[in-house]
Amino acid sequence: MDQVRIHGRGGQGVVTASELIAIAAFYEGKKAQAFPHFGVERSGAPIRSYARVSNEPILTRERVYKPSILVIQDHTLITEDPSIIEGADKNTYIIINAPTSYQLAKKLPSKKIYFSPATEIALNIFKKNIVNTVILGALAKHTKLISLDSLKKAIKEKFQDKGKNIITKNIKAVTLAYNQKV
Repeated sequence: MDQVRIHGRGGQGVVTASELIAIAAFYEGKKAQAFPHFGVERSGAPIRSYARVSNEPILTRERVYKPSILVIQDHTLITEDPSIIEGADKNTYIIINAPTSYQLAKKLPSKKIYFSPATEIALNIFKKNIVNTVILGALAKHTKLISLDSLKKAIKEKFQDKGKNIITKNIKAVTLAYNQKV
């Protein structure tokens, strides 16, 4: 079973990111679950969400304490709250929304650290720092947990009520992140 923990800030789509992972996994015939964990909801506050993906039924409902994949949608959270890397080890995939020269990566426990210019892509496409779909493009590329095609289908399903323009922009964002040479 793959366990994903996503860290970000309120307004960045942290909860939606975990839901998209689960939907994409369903499209691939896998079992999945997604759920949030946060305190007082407010824009900018630290938030985390979780997803699990497996070929077998998922019986556990607890938080993810030992992630196989750790997604950090805002790299400043690493210095603000070093506990966000708890449970990660040398085999944990860590996907960080940060410039590739980001220095704190040297202090992270994993040897599988990947960077995504998610903020840059989000600002270019959405004109806002909503990086959830963007960083999932990097997750799909580097971890192979879900495919880009399944992620695109999940976006179409999740955002069908928001209109074709939003769907098109999100698919463009995940595709750009997936194709980044980072």
